[in-house]
Amino acid sequence: MTINLQPDVNCSLCPRLVEYRENNKQLYPIGWNAPVPPWGDQHAEFLIVGLAPGVKGANLTGRPFTGDYAGILLYNTLIKYNFATGTYNADPNDGLTLKNCRIINAVRCVPPENKPTSLEEKTCRPFLLKEIQNMPKLKIILTLGVIAHKNILACFGRPVTSIPFKHGQFFQNNEKITIVNSYHVSRYNTSTGKLTTVMFEDVVFSIQKYLKST
Repeated sequence: MTINLQPDVNCSLCPRLVEYRENNKQLYPIGWNAPVPPWGDQHAEFLIVGLAPGVKGANLTGRPFTGDYAGILLYNTLIKYNFATGTYNADPNDGLTLKNCRIINAVRCVPPENKPTSLEEKTCRPFLLKEIQNMPKLKIILTLGVIAHKNILACFGRPVTSIPFKHGQFFQNNEKITIVNSYHVSRYNTSTGKLTTVMFEDVVFSIQKYLKST
């Protein structure tokens, strides 16, 4: 089977996600309500991988991490460390621009309760793999949370148990790509203190230093 780089706007591969997407179209008829495409330059050296679109975030705006709480910490940190310019206003028309950075979700459609099933992750994974293969200058991948980490390992044929997730961890995946872990920038993680602004900034600052040294 030939896998396109991006899923169709009416992708029907995951029945549960299709049903949820259609329900959301009824609730939010002016929203995006479709698989959310990656954002940023395919020739970037830095790829950020999240979990899935938020129901009132990227699912409505069509831009990763845009419209919900998670985008605040993510984009303000990217701006601080020169991976983005402009101002994040939770709107895809806010004028924000990524620099040497691209953002994607492991699962492209919003899942109920923000929890995709293992089968949905596996079904969507070929699009993630295609994305990686179509980034010729890619040097570093930041996984936000365990699910993103697990799916990136699977893209490279690595079992999950081979490299356990650990916040702040850098590991050399192959001669070209380094993988970095961070807790997800979700409201839950930041409100409970599991992930602080300083913790996340330290990770992104380390990535900035790494790229400058390579």
